[in-house]
Amino acid sequence: MPLNFLSTLLLVACSIGVARAVTFDLPPEGEDVVGQIFTLTTRYEETFSDIARIYDIGYRQMVAANPDVDPWLPGEGSEVVIPQQYVLPPGPRKGLVINLAELRLYYFPEDRPVVITYPIGIGREGWSTPTGETQVIGKKKDPSWTVPESILEEHEAEGDPLPPVVPPGPENPLGNRAIYLGMNGYLLHGTNKPYGVGMRVSHGCIRLYPENVERFFEEIEIGVPVRIVDKPFKAGWLKGELFIQVHPPLAEYVEQRGHNYTELVDAVISKLEQDERRPDWDQLYTIIEQKTGIPMPLFLWQGKAVADGNH
Repeated sequence: MPLNFLSTLLLVACSIGVARAVTFDLPPEGEDVVGQIFTLTTRYEETFSDIARIYDIGYRQMVAANPDVDPWLPGEGSEVVIPQQYVLPPGPRKGLVINLAELRLYYFPEDRPVVITYPIGIGREGWSTPTGETQVIGKKKDPSWTVPESILEEHEAEGDPLPPVVPPGPENPLGNRAIYLGMNGYLLHGTNKPYGVGMRVSHGCIRLYPENVERFFEEIEIGVPVRIVDKPFKAGWLKGELFIQVHPPLAEYVEQRGHNYTELVDAVISKLEQDERRPDWDQLYTIIEQKTGIPMPLFLWQGKAVADGNH
């Protein structure tokens, strides 16, 4: 796609508020779903990477939601799903929550009842982004990058040597903003390769689109608690319906747990503790197999929820 065409798309999207549709009012107590799903008709020049950036979603998220559409050549007049609806991650709605399986972060500012969410890129296999709890310890505009020894060695072996320190500028993979975490060597930052947002491409750090990291840099404060989780399965309520959101598990998740869906089954049963209905287990496993990343309403039968031993 020509750069001027993409720039025009981004300008139009910003002017109508689409590209900034990343802040949602927190749902009422007892509810867990924000955003909405909608569709659009593609133009000939558009790719999933272009569309994802405009609507603040990631490339892999677009592919999962549109499995029958060519991500690089969707073609003129193709209808594609924009998966801009999310079940909030389990746990406290406080500070910054990063869900690796979803390639997405959620920020819950203290001063207003909203959630701010952005797509992210994370560490590729062999350079996994760790899970755990930490906090924001610093922020810097136009950072330089002191290249870790392991990355220097990797690039040297590939015939692409790096200097020990990469100064600020267009060649710096940190982009023009860095947000430092209490985990040694890990940070959130911009990127000079925005197509990698929504994918596993980094050496463990967390990447945001350049325009997003500039906004997020101003939104987040030093000292904010950070919780990094790996939750491919989520369950949550919306207007009396139980929604299930399933993302393809990361390789590390499968290595540790196998193809085991106990975590989701337990989450569903937990959500139904005070409910006299029980889930349609067959539909649940269909949702698991599809892994579209789109929150799907789960049919609930009358009768207390119990785990079905046949599944």
